[in-house]
Amino acid sequence: MIILGIDPGTARTGFGVVQKEQGSALRCLAFGCIETPKEDKPEHRLLLLEKEVQKLLRKYRPDLVGIEKLFFARNVSTALPVSEARGVVLVSASRAGVPVMEFTPLQVKMAIGGYGRAEKRQVQRMVKEILGLALIPEPDDAADALGVAIACSLGAKAVPMVDKPTPLD
Repeated sequence: MIILGIDPGTARTGFGVVQKEQGSALRCLAFGCIETPKEDKPEHRLLLLEKEVQKLLRKYRPDLVGIEKLFFARNVSTALPVSEARGVVLVSASRAGVPVMEFTPLQVKMAIGGYGRAEKRQVQRMVKEILGLALIPEPDDAADALGVAIACSLGAKAVPMVDKPTPLD
């Protein structure tokens, strides 16, 4: 099973691709960030994000997409663009016919380390260990996306966004 994890954002969207092998072994296939130019209009940034997410979906053909859920927002000016980026990812996955699971940061931390209040650096170290990587994945957004993918692979509690996606042509 191949899982694409996403940490959404307009300026930078982290992605991580893992493969669940026989048993419970996980292998990291790829990770990184999709970055959009600050000087571009919001609609152009979202279009670029959609194109790049579609490329990831075509290249890795995931069986499942996990996405970080925005569970509260202290700063509305930050929350709205993140929500827009989430929407782009959700539509892209639905268009590709890939089921989506969403996770709060607390759920990801619980799945990876068993403690929902773990510090970001602790979670990043666990991601490195679980995937057998030589270094902690960077930037943070990529490590967070890998964490989401790991949470998906472990069957962490999450609510499916769609039961049976219907690809759109």
